[in-house]
Amino acid sequence: MASVAVMDVIKTYGALEVLHGIDLAVRDGEFLVLVGPSGCGKSTLLRMIAGLEDITGGDIQIGSNIVTDLPPKDRDIAMVFQNYALYPHMRVRDNMAFALKLARRSRSEIEDAVNRAAGILDLSHLLDRYPRELSGGQRQRVAMGRAIVRDPAVFLFDEPLSNLDAKLRVAMRAEIKALHQRLKTTTIYVTHDQIEAMTMADRIVVMRDGVIEQVGTPLELYDRPANLFVASFIGSPAMNLIEGTVASRDRQPVLEADSGASWPLPVDLAINQGDRLIYGVRPEHLSIAPGGVEAQIVVVEPTGAETHVLLEAGKQQITAVLRERLDVGPGAKLPIAPDLKHIHLFDPRTQARISR
Repeated sequence: MASVAVMDVIKTYGALEVLHGIDLAVRDGEFLVLVGPSGCGKSTLLRMIAGLEDITGGDIQIGSNIVTDLPPKDRDIAMVFQNYALYPHMRVRDNMAFALKLARRSRSEIEDAVNRAAGILDLSHLLDRYPRELSGGQRQRVAMGRAIVRDPAVFLFDEPLSNLDAKLRVAMRAEIKALHQRLKTTTIYVTHDQIEAMTMADRIVVMRDGVIEQVGTPLELYDRPANLFVASFIGSPAMNLIEGTVASRDRQPVLEADSGASWPLPVDLAINQGDRLIYGVRPEHLSIAPGGVEAQIVVVEPTGAETHVLLEAGKQQITAVLRERLDVGPGAKLPIAPDLKHIHLFDPRTQARISR
């Protein structure tokens, strides 16, 4: 195992700078997830750590060694790709053993390593099959097994589950997390799926446009997003964001939304009438309550345990996730109230969180 340090790393393609001085410390044994929209630079950063992309500026350190100029084979890393990257003409055992054969390990050492990895990943009964004879989930486990046999200091995963169907992704998420808990190997995992990030990570790095927006545990990002981008990116369904002006109604502070509704504000905020705010409330922190904001139902989506409701408050659509089942449909009106303990406020000019 080893820590990983990314120090003021820059990446340019010609005149285009795609990573803008990234600083990141990955702890020994940590499961760190890089997440963000397509094109944010997360896969580029992972490939630079792996040595598959040149670094324009800065340094990368794995353990006690600066590896900036080392080839991938000398970095003591193992990478699992989105497309499995298995050799179709080789059986499973030979795919898993390939890197060890290149390293000229003994036959007994290779056999022991392959059998150990196959046992961990429930592949022992598949060792004599070819990749074409395997399901997508089995192929991904073989790709993981090929990484495990190398016993690297760091595992790198580049969107390994994106080619799997939804049910299999859920199962494989649990398998990868359980594997990490068993092996304790430092792991850096790239995904664009924030649910994947939330369920797997010790810490999450949220990236946008080649910069890091926030680093924290899943619940730190969920409960205290640093800015509007993180607030809207983390959480499903997404946070409701309502822009408006601070006012007073019946001596209580409210946000007069530009869309036409009035939303209650906590009384202990250091804000003034006339201040502009963006008011954030997660769908699960809305409930039906007398005296709430009047909203009209647009769509009702029962899921069994919860009911997802798309509503219109004033001229703005909002989403509520309710525990109760509704016997009303589109066009009906509901009084919707936010839980004021879980309100998020942002500065519309800087988009930064307003501390409370």
